[in-house]
Amino acid sequence: GALLRAGISVAGYDLNASAVEALAAAGGRPCREAAEVVGPETSAVVVMVATHAQAEAVLWGGGADEREGVVARLRPGSLVVLCSTVPPDFARATGRRLEARGLLFLDAPVSGGTVKAAKGELTIMAGGAAEAWAAGGYLLEVLSERLYKAGAAGDGSSVKMVNQLCAGAHIAVAAEAMALGARAGLDTRLLYDIVSNAAGSSWMFRNRVPHMLDNDYTPRSALDIFVKDLGIVLDEARRLKFPLPVASTAHQQFLLGAAAGLGRLDDAAIVKIFESMARVTVASLPGDRGLPAEAVFAQLPPAWPRDELGPVQEALAAGARKLVVLDDDPTGTQTVHEVTVLTEWSVESLRAELTQPGSPGFFVLTNTRALCEADAVARTREVVANLYKASAEGGADFTLCLRGDSTLRGHYPAEAEAVDEAVRAQGDRGFDATLICPYFREGGRFTLGDVHYVQQGDKLVPAGETEFAKDATFGYRESHLRRWVEEKTGGRIQAAEVHSISLESIRQGGPAAVDLQLQLLPPGAVCVVNATSEEDLHVVVSGLLRAEGKGRRILCRTAASFVSARMGLGRLAPLGPRDLAVPLRRGRGGLVVVGSHVPKTSAQVAALLEARSHLLKVIELDVSRIVAGALSQRDIEHWAGEAAESMRTGRDVLVMSSRKLLTGADAGASLNIANAVSEHLVRLVEGICARVRPRFVLAKGGITSSDVATSSLRARSALIAGQAAPGVPLWILSQQSAFPTLPYLVFPGNVGEADALLRLVQAWTGLGTAMSTAELVASAAQNGYAVGAFNVYNLEGAKAVVAAAERMHSPAIIQLLPSSWRHGGSPLLAACKTLAKEATVPITVHLDHCTDEGICLEAIKLGFDSVLVDGSHLDYESNIAMTKRITQLAHAYGITVEAELGRLSGKEDGLDGPELPGCMTQPEEAARFVAETGVDMLAVCVGNLHGAYPPSGPSLDWDRLAALREAVPDAVPLVLHGASGLGEAVVKQCLAVGRVGKFNVNSEVRKAYLNTLKDIQPGDELTEVIVRAEDSMREVIEAKISLFGSLERGVP
Repeated sequence: GALLRAGISVAGYDLNASAVEALAAAGGRPCREAAEVVGPETSAVVVMVATHAQAEAVLWGGGADEREGVVARLRPGSLVVLCSTVPPDFARATGRRLEARGLLFLDAPVSGGTVKAAKGELTIMAGGAAEAWAAGGYLLEVLSERLYKAGAAGDGSSVKMVNQLCAGAHIAVAAEAMALGARAGLDTRLLYDIVSNAAGSSWMFRNRVPHMLDNDYTPRSALDIFVKDLGIVLDEARRLKFPLPVASTAHQQFLLGAAAGLGRLDDAAIVKIFESMARVTVASLPGDRGLPAEAVFAQLPPAWPRDELGPVQEALAAGARKLVVLDDDPTGTQTVHEVTVLTEWSVESLRAELTQPGSPGFFVLTNTRALCEADAVARTREVVANLYKASAEGGADFTLCLRGDSTLRGHYPAEAEAVDEAVRAQGDRGFDATLICPYFREGGRFTLGDVHYVQQGDKLVPAGETEFAKDATFGYRESHLRRWVEEKTGGRIQAAEVHSISLESIRQGGPAAVDLQLQLLPPGAVCVVNATSEEDLHVVVSGLLRAEGKGRRILCRTAASFVSARMGLGRLAPLGPRDLAVPLRRGRGGLVVVGSHVPKTSAQVAALLEARSHLLKVIELDVSRIVAGALSQRDIEHWAGEAAESMRTGRDVLVMSSRKLLTGADAGASLNIANAVSEHLVRLVEGICARVRPRFVLAKGGITSSDVATSSLRARSALIAGQAAPGVPLWILSQQSAFPTLPYLVFPGNVGEADALLRLVQAWTGLGTAMSTAELVASAAQNGYAVGAFNVYNLEGAKAVVAAAERMHSPAIIQLLPSSWRHGGSPLLAACKTLAKEATVPITVHLDHCTDEGICLEAIKLGFDSVLVDGSHLDYESNIAMTKRITQLAHAYGITVEAELGRLSGKEDGLDGPELPGCMTQPEEAARFVAETGVDMLAVCVGNLHGAYPPSGPSLDWDRLAALREAVPDAVPLVLHGASGLGEAVVKQCLAVGRVGKFNVNSEVRKAYLNTLKDIQPGDELTEVIVRAEDSMREVIEAKISLFGSLERGVP
């Protein structure tokens, strides 16, 4: 990569095919074998392999014929650069052999690994003649951050040999030391932190021990390499007659690791030898570290006895200044509701919001987290200057808050200082102090004892130990906020100079104590806030407003929770699609855009794909191709067209960057990569939105969500309606946008459990919920209602089922009998499945009463969601055998199976049952039947009938139904056929006694359809008749849905 970026033409070969593919994607020439790299214009060959034997094979060929190697193809005067770790004598001999052929040679072993190689940041120790340096020194300069001239050929390998002695010994000693600490009962992560900052540390200790702590032995550098390299060291020492007791011991440790089968793992796996011998574990995984949250919270002092939200609201109503929140990315709106966010900061827009009556404040999306520090400072100053102009024109006063990341990332202290300087530049008095408050309940971010924690599972993990602290642009080490200030200010503000408001002050002294502390802060002070609850924030804000009322000016840099408290806003329950007073496009797919690369986001994407990949159109942008400049506008246009076509059919589209995180040489370069990825995502989203209006848009990640809002959707402002899920803002775009009233879900990268993204997509999609028939029915049985399964014969019937279910917000099942399937064929099945897929509520398609094993198997393969294997006409053992065979195959396809035991009386659609009571379902037989067949649902006969009931009405055997429910496991719902004619009292008793999960309905729906046909009058338009027929069936189905209790059960 570094050579290509330098404009050098590169051909390459590697045993790893993916490496060759990456070269091709970056613009290099891929080769199928090593010798192919040499072309007519080749002036230099760089060899970087694992062993000297491999180097010999590449250069001279693997056999007796040297013409097979690359050397034979090189023109005289060409250069060979050997970057492998080899014995010094081999390097010298190679130089002599090449010189004899008129070729130049540089012995240039490297240190730094593949990551630094790609960045051009290797350390290279090279030896060779002056002519060789003149011919190829520039190549080494491109590849290296540090380049050393070690002498003649062989001297570079000698230097590398000494380096490997130190490196191998350091790894072995680090493993030994950490295992000793574990045996002594020490917290190994704490031990690592201490030693890393003490005299015992080394580069290898700091680099390899984290692999041990994370139990992550992905081979960045394989253990076998040090078996080889330390072997070279010992061989050379033997030739020089030099004793190496430490290197010998280290080599034996690596040999032990190789003998134990660890050779291909990361070299840090050597620690496993000590773990095995001492029976200890060095690893300290995220789930193992941190403080037990429940125990910590239980030990805290009791909360301040009065909730101060009311006094905050009273102070705001009495004339406290309007809060203007400068938000460094869109996710900061995640705790407020009925508040405006501006994505531009013209004086006119700011004046309109400042003078808006009744509003406690508003957001200005500065998106500075996506900018370099200099640009972030310039933008912040511009916004503040415009605010003062707008305030002067509108006569409205305001105060400022910097909303930043709850995991401490962002431009601190630069933005805070820029605000203070900009305020003073307007001739106004600057701020007396800065308040830092990163508490954020929805994200599990808590501050106590001045240490900021992230809750992971049931543990509170210091923020500096989480993946967020490893951010390539805004990374940090300190979790203790006072020391964090010192770290971020480069020591300009010492930890001892930082003040804090403790939980004890908040909970025992209340607003008065907070007010007093703020009054006593010296000029320019920085003060951190401890908080573990919303009530703590209400106390802090109440005290802050008191202090401001007495003339103090405090600049707050906070997470989202503080903002809602400062605006006097309570919390609302999450909002769903039906909670909005805006139309959602029926039959349109939604658009999900994922740019964030934090591990939490990648886990959420994986969960979404696992559950709904069959319902999503997925477009993945390869980040490595973006960085290499290999993605063209033609690619973007092609994908945009594909996505738009999918969305027009109601299919949701997921646009995502590839999940492998690429970072740059420094924080600025990493930010540039992130912005390049976002730029390509935005261009693709722009192309999609130019073709179709989405049902909704969900953007994951701060930079991504900002760029999509401002560039792709051209949103100048939006109303923050509330939250779509805890910590996930829901915007409604304004009229000044590409799609007025479009719901826009701003999903932070660092929020939510693993299934949070999946649940949001399920709730908002136009394709219903990806639930199997078994899940629908089991959920109904567990929650005291039943799902209606309605037999249909044509498209009109299927449309009636979906229309009724959507109007009633209910799940439902479309059922086809084998006879109607035979008549309608594949087109009828396809129509039913399409309607189910495009429904906004869970709908599945079920084959009813299939008595033929071959037809059952065909239905499974052709895509029914579930089948009723009806062996009720067979004897008991034969029923078990057939049902078991079909169930095993169906489950392999992910298909739900219903079976029937007992046989219903009555006639309907060719189903001709015997007389009762001989075929009633026997509880003891039902228990064995379910256990042996593994079916998901069981249809039983307890006096229910196919077709019409006698004038006396149904007569169900309630004792039998209760006994069946007792005999059959709860995980297997009971099903009742013949629900036409069952009244409300009977249905309620079925639900109560048998916890029935599914009722089958045929006769009443069919009758409604036929009655419509009977009423056809001469001159009636056929389409009008069809609509009347659909409406008649829909009304019957709606009544049944209400009867079965599934009303409003259609949203997960």
